[in-house]
Amino acid sequence: MFNLPNIFTASNLICGIIAILYSLGGRIDLAPLFIFIAALLDFFDGFLARLLNQQGELGKQLDSLADMVSFGLAPGIVCFVIIAVSLHPDFQKYDGNFISFQQMWHDWYREFAEYKPYTWIPFISLLIPFFSMFRLAKFNIDTRQSESFIGLPTPANTLFFMTFPLLLANYSSKDGWVFDLILKSIQANVFIPVILVMSVLLVAELPLFALKFKTFSWKENKIRYVFLITCGILIPIIYIWSIPIVVFLYLILSFIQHILRKKRTHEI
Repeated sequence: MFNLPNIFTASNLICGIIAILYSLGGRIDLAPLFIFIAALLDFFDGFLARLLNQQGELGKQLDSLADMVSFGLAPGIVCFVIIAVSLHPDFQKYDGNFISFQQMWHDWYREFAEYKPYTWIPFISLLIPFFSMFRLAKFNIDTRQSESFIGLPTPANTLFFMTFPLLLANYSSKDGWVFDLILKSIQANVFIPVILVMSVLLVAELPLFALKFKTFSWKENKIRYVFLITCGILIPIIYIWSIPIVVFLYLILSFIQHILRKKRTHEI
């Protein structure tokens, strides 16, 4: 039970809980750090399980339970806080100072306790854990997903949404129009439709490749190598902005791979 891969999985869960606690304290600048650590642990628990030949049903179930917290509930709470703050009357005056961000979050919580109608809007962000639960359960019983994915994986969805708190934490009013663009992107009328689309993609019948290498040959892993090389170029150059691009690239390359496979099948 307490083998190394399962300990990594449990550590993934703990990181997700810490991210949630920071988010509820208004520190969405720190929450992504623990979600990124959780993502690394999620990658290495599977890698270690295969390397040490310790794969099993228990590890599979533990992985889904941990992912539900780190890549389902945690991003939902982060987005909840962002939407709540974006509804504050003083949000357009926000200059990047996280003390004022925390104050606006606390103001929302006080008004929520007073049953103000608008305070229910952020609950739409809970669609992320709602659809993540179905995504993870479906993955466990879907035999088609042993070597690839059907629907957007929860870690990829989570990394996409971590773009927004990271941008808020690393930019300020000194950055001019860039910061204004960031503020506009997280306003409820923009952010909520994004949440709806990404949530639906979690359970969509969308074939996506997995970063699992049976061999390291170029021919069999061309799409994977193109993806990893592009990520290696983008991330050091544009940092935070690379995250949504990487997620969209993943979707596009998966679509291309699906089309090429269908074409080869028809030719045969």
